[in-house]
Amino acid sequence: MNRSAESVPVTTVTPSFGSNLAGLIKTMRLKQWTKNGFVLAGLIFDGKLFDLPMVLSALVVMLGFCLISSSVYILNDLVDIEKDRLHPRKRLRPLPNGQLNPSFAKVGAVLLAVVSILATGLVSLWAGVIVTSYLILNVWYSFRLKDLVIIDVMMIAGFFVLRVVAGVVVVDVSNFSPWLYVCVSLLALFLGFGKRRHEFALLEENAVGHRASLAHYNLPLLDQILGIVTTSGLLAYTLYTFEAKTALAQDGHMLLTVPFILYAAFRYLYLIHVEKRGGAPEDLLFEDRPFLLSVLLWGLSVVGVIYLW
Repeated sequence: MNRSAESVPVTTVTPSFGSNLAGLIKTMRLKQWTKNGFVLAGLIFDGKLFDLPMVLSALVVMLGFCLISSSVYILNDLVDIEKDRLHPRKRLRPLPNGQLNPSFAKVGAVLLAVVSILATGLVSLWAGVIVTSYLILNVWYSFRLKDLVIIDVMMIAGFFVLRVVAGVVVVDVSNFSPWLYVCVSLLALFLGFGKRRHEFALLEENAVGHRASLAHYNLPLLDQILGIVTTSGLLAYTLYTFEAKTALAQDGHMLLTVPFILYAAFRYLYLIHVEKRGGAPEDLLFEDRPFLLSVLLWGLSVVGVIYLW
């Protein structure tokens, strides 16, 4: 039998409170909170990085997205317990392996969602509405949309855009370019289809048992989609740099940030195709130093161009 098809042994002993709490924190996927940094896009690109009230408001909304996304991760694991037991990595998660009691997980998910909606709603009514919409759409995604080929990844891109929109409404931007919505969407599609490719290549004949939409994918299709999305994303970001007035940068200085984006995209493709990685982009960000360095240098170059040059 293929090793990836083996089910992980499930703990039969009732988990203690400490075990449940540790399992809940692990299921919250704190490492994936890096995705919520997109909430700060409006703040940074609108030139308000040193406006303390705006910074505090944006940080509260970002924290709200961290909590609501963790609530969604818990929900996804509750829905996919049996499927995750077929995955070589996901079967080790607290819910599939029995470390975390499902009832405890449900209570934790509800509390995280309530705190998130209340906190963001106090900062901005619209931010609260966006976070609530994010939760509703994720519930729909968990029970239905994630099984629909192509739509599954497009929804993930939509969730990234909602993060950006929430940050924009709370900062009340005046110089933020619509091009960045396009760039964020294409980046999310790039990461999403890269993850699907990794899952398909890793699980092989067991892929459908883990994720129904994988039945409709194959490697040539995913490679072609990745090529289209990569080209479109790089072109969109380059075109954005020509509209540098929206980023408060003059004389084409924003073009200097393009090489870092190019290298990060090429490095990620290298990790997917050569090193056969890419299942969790947030892991690659911290595990692969060249990839992390390119992202950090891009961020520093953006701040330098907008605020110092």
